[in-house]
Amino acid sequence: MNKSIDKIIELAKTTLDIEADSIRNLQNYINNDFVNSVKLIYESKGRVVITGIGKSAIIAQKIVATMNSTGTPAIFMHAADAIHGDLGTIQQDDIVICISKSGNTPEIKVLVPLLKSGGNKLIALVGNVDSYLAQQADYILNSTVEKEACPNNLAPTSSTTAQLAMGDALAVCLLDQRDFTSSDFAKYHPGGALGKKLYLKVGDIAVQNQKPQVKPDDSVKSVILEISSKRLGAAAVVENDKLVGVITDGDLRRMLEKADSINTLKASDIMNKTPKQIDASELAVNAMKLLEQYNITQLIVTNEGKYHGFVHLHDLLKEGII
Repeated sequence: MNKSIDKIIELAKTTLDIEADSIRNLQNYINNDFVNSVKLIYESKGRVVITGIGKSAIIAQKIVATMNSTGTPAIFMHAADAIHGDLGTIQQDDIVICISKSGNTPEIKVLVPLLKSGGNKLIALVGNVDSYLAQQADYILNSTVEKEACPNNLAPTSSTTAQLAMGDALAVCLLDQRDFTSSDFAKYHPGGALGKKLYLKVGDIAVQNQKPQVKPDDSVKSVILEISSKRLGAAAVVENDKLVGVITDGDLRRMLEKADSINTLKASDIMNKTPKQIDASELAVNAMKLLEQYNITQLIVTNEGKYHGFVHLHDLLKEGII
């Protein structure tokens, strides 16, 4: 049994080593054709149509998704469907990227002449630079690998990993050409935790919560009732719309430990005069950083210097901000 476990671990590590070496070797293939492909796509008025068959088609779909999310309009066209009507997908200014390991499959040999007949520029992302596809292409993105990670050197493993990595390199270079920023990225990722980290503001969360607040002269009983009723574990101390302090559950406990009588105490006597706060315009992810930095569970939110509400750790976790 131990031998079997050792063999599994060894084979897994070998697979990763082979694929890592395959990706690392791609650096030797970043040449003028790669640069010209980036410039061609960047300067194009059309889209990038990416096609392939089998496992290469799956990689094509992922590269399309990456390009679309980073500012380069792209669509997927399956090579087998292309010769049965989907060629109409390609418009005049579109650039076609055809992905294939061998570059010599029957489907590719049928498809390539049809692609070239439309006058569109053709980029071959290919693992055989002497292949039919490579010879017919305007530019070649070389994704040659020495061997597959499959022990039988048959199942597409290293080759598809290399295709994916080369596609990522292309997309990232295009991203840089477009000066694509995190704000741009947020426009294409409005949903999910990733998008929220890039666009969700503290004020968007604070408005969903109640706004516990007391006056400096309010009694301790009033403070306790306010904190208890608003269920945020704290209350802001506000005077003439100006934030002057905060009282938390912890402040109340410390007060009870120290005071012999609380009947004469006021909010101003037990408040923290330098509360941790954040502006409503800040990103929610920055609020999470502050909470972690100071090891606290809530922040007071201000808007143009005025009390705006609270943002709580649970609010951020609920939104997927981690």
